[in-house]
Amino acid sequence: MAARQLASRARRRVRGAGDRRDVDGIRHTTVVRAFLAATRAGDFQSLLRLLDPDVVLRADAAAVRLGASPEVRGVGGAAAFLQRARGAHPALVDGAPRAAGAAGMVGGRPRVVYSLAVCDGRIVEVELIGDEDRMRGLDLVITDPD
Repeated sequence: MAARQLASRARRRVRGAGDRRDVDGIRHTTVVRAFLAATRAGDFQSLLRLLDPDVVLRADAAAVRLGASPEVRGVGGAAAFLQRARGAHPALVDGAPRAAGAAGMVGGRPRVVYSLAVCDGRIVEVELIGDEDRMRGLDLVITDPD
C-alpha cells in the first residue's frame, strides 16, 4: 500500500511539472472554501465564477456508478454536477494545501473525494474519486469534519 501511495504521488508530481496550476496553497485553499460555500448555499452564480470556462471534470468508475459522468468539459456542465457537493467537507488531498479539495462523507467516512486543481484563482480540473482502494491510497485529511 505504501508503495502504491508513493507511486501515485510521484505520478502527480511528474504530471504537474510544467502545468499551470497555482502553487500558492493559501490561494488554492481560499478557492476551495469559496467553492464549498457556494455549493452549500446553492449559489449557482458564485459557483460559475469559481470555475474556469474550460474546466474538466473526470470521474473514476466508482464515482460514475454513484451517478457522475466519466468526463464533463466546460463550466455549465461541471457547475450543474458540482452542485451535488453541497454536503462535502474541506480536505487536504495528498497532504498539501495546494491539493486542497473536498470529501463527500457518509457515516463519517469519505464516499467520494473531489480533488480540485486551481489556476489563477479558478478551478480548472476536478477529479472525482469514488474507488475505495484509490481513496485508501490517498493521504486524505478532512480539515473540517463537522
